[in-house]
Amino acid sequence: MTENRNVVAAVSVLLGEAERDHQELLGSVVNVARALFGAAAASVFLLDEQSGELVFEAVSGEGEGHLLGERFPASRGIAGWVLAAQEPLVVSDLSTNATFARDLAESTGYVPGSLMAAPLMRGEETIGVMEVLDPTPSAVSPLGAAELLTLFAGQAAVALGVVQHNRAARRMLTQEAGELTDLAEVARLLEELGADRRAAGLNLLDSVHRLLSRAG
Repeated sequence: MTENRNVVAAVSVLLGEAERDHQELLGSVVNVARALFGAAAASVFLLDEQSGELVFEAVSGEGEGHLLGERFPASRGIAGWVLAAQEPLVVSDLSTNATFARDLAESTGYVPGSLMAAPLMRGEETIGVMEVLDPTPSAVSPLGAAELLTLFAGQAAVALGVVQHNRAARRMLTQEAGELTDLAEVARLLEELGADRRAAGLNLLDSVHRLLSRAG
């Protein structure tokens, strides 16, 4: 039983390391996007389907020191519209935009004057939103800017998808009460069949980790 728990702990560590790697990738994406667009901030939101909220997963610029993990309703604001429509949106003057939720912006400590947003897609499913706040006006047309932001959103979606998979896998490995889950029980049953099967079980768990790391 102790060895089984050690297996679960080891796989959890591997999944945690993979999530940190992809969190760093998300951070790089928003940093580059903010620099490229000369923006005040750039951020990535993950959709929490259970709560119906968007969660700050990566922030560069304004708010990066306190917004990670903060949530707001997924049905509101520009991000909510983009999430539902599955289309990018560029708004050059938020003061005249009825969709913009000023109260949500005020709660973050920064109210932008303009905004760009793109959905983060995994296949046909929208898993989040990427936003760029107050981009510097340039020769790039709104359509061109939306296309460029969509490219960044594609990279963010890959990393965010892996983070989702890793978190789901870690929930599978351990329950709140600390009991072995079905996946850990598989490892226990294989262990009882001998050293060869035990090695096969460990290889299987490692393969699951590598598969999740490539998913998204």
